[in-house]
Amino acid sequence: MNILLPALSPTMEQGNLVKWLVKEGQQVNSGDILAEIETDKATMELESPDDGIIQKIIVEEGAENISVNSPIAVLKVEGEDEDSSSNSIVEEKSPNSEINISNDIQSTSVNISSIFNNQVADDKNWNEKEITMREALNNAIAEEMELDKDVFLLGEEVAEYDGAYKVTQGLLDKFGSERVLDTPISEHGFTGLAIGAAMAGLKPICEFMTFNFSMQAIDQIINSAAKSLYMSGGEINVPIVFRGPNGAAARVAAQHSQCFISWYSHIPGLIVVAPSNARDAKGLLKSSIRNPNPVIFLEHELLYKEKANVPSESDFLIPLGKANVINEGSDLTIIGFSMSVHRILSAFPEIQKLGLNPDIIDLRSIKPLDEECIYQSVKKTNRVVIVEDGWGNTSFGSHLSYLIQSKCFDYLDSEIVKVSGKDVPMPYAENLEALALPTKEEILSAVKKVTYKN
Repeated sequence: MNILLPALSPTMEQGNLVKWLVKEGQQVNSGDILAEIETDKATMELESPDDGIIQKIIVEEGAENISVNSPIAVLKVEGEDEDSSSNSIVEEKSPNSEINISNDIQSTSVNISSIFNNQVADDKNWNEKEITMREALNNAIAEEMELDKDVFLLGEEVAEYDGAYKVTQGLLDKFGSERVLDTPISEHGFTGLAIGAAMAGLKPICEFMTFNFSMQAIDQIINSAAKSLYMSGGEINVPIVFRGPNGAAARVAAQHSQCFISWYSHIPGLIVVAPSNARDAKGLLKSSIRNPNPVIFLEHELLYKEKANVPSESDFLIPLGKANVINEGSDLTIIGFSMSVHRILSAFPEIQKLGLNPDIIDLRSIKPLDEECIYQSVKKTNRVVIVEDGWGNTSFGSHLSYLIQSKCFDYLDSEIVKVSGKDVPMPYAENLEALALPTKEEILSAVKKVTYKN
């Protein structure tokens, strides 16, 4: 098995092999640390993908500018002959690669892209092109900046570096430094600046490199952005979009793997949006920028490279507060948003094997919530499973469960089952991280429970 240089960050195209921690002929186990790899952001550890013997080191330590997916070593796996181990190329599992969302999701036979490509926002005949979510977000920002001179962008590394995740690539060249602003590493400071600009009549797009860093600006977001309209008696609008990656990426540990859906949906005055695909990302972001209220726009780092057919027209909008039923069925209702939609779809083939055809609802907008869509589905199917990546304790899914049972109690034929992240800080180890998040097996177990298939 050839060990390949993995993409250890969303923007990584090349890396440096800092140090080998193993030697040729050494026995290693799956998960053992093989080497230290320097990315564009940090130095990270490379784990062994399997048990075996380091048969050959191809790239010596100290080598620089190694292309992602280049062979760097050969691992002889038990049962593999010497020729096959040296000649076959098997891609190394890349824990931080955007392409490999997760083992569960990667292994599904469902063509996830085609599901989103079949979405129809309205009856208009759109001119569509298959692009990534990263490109869709970039297009949305560029189009709105072209349409409205009051729209501007600010944040850490959004300009000269083209964005930490390259969402803002090319915008500095197109709109100039007066409308695309690099800020100091001070979330509290530049968030306050952005909110002040919004109060003065501008329409800022404020990027957090990750929403984990928004905690440094939480007072500004809640007490200044969210409450100003109310406290001014309707005189002061704050038309601002706070956007950036949310939730667990891959092996970035406890302080960089938090889902803030519940945090922000708890606050009056904030709109909360969480797209699951490129098409929705563009349409929802454009609607968010045009909204006169503060919007929390939560993207998922591991979805930035996911593709879907996206309308090229600048008037393509998806209204806030409208869910999307991505599969229509009658046996149960499964509800998710952002990455959890992909987790649901990874389990979809196995659900079908049980003889079940569910309604699968992608909420898209958390606040406002499309309650009508949810209740109509539940009254039809009589069974509910909710999937979310965030912690289960006092979660958004808990609130949603309450809403459903209060409005649809007489229609329910089983308890509502919630599948959520475990109540632990996110582990760094890849195997433990996978267990801390909702798994395909847990989703299937929940489906069996509400349909009495146990």
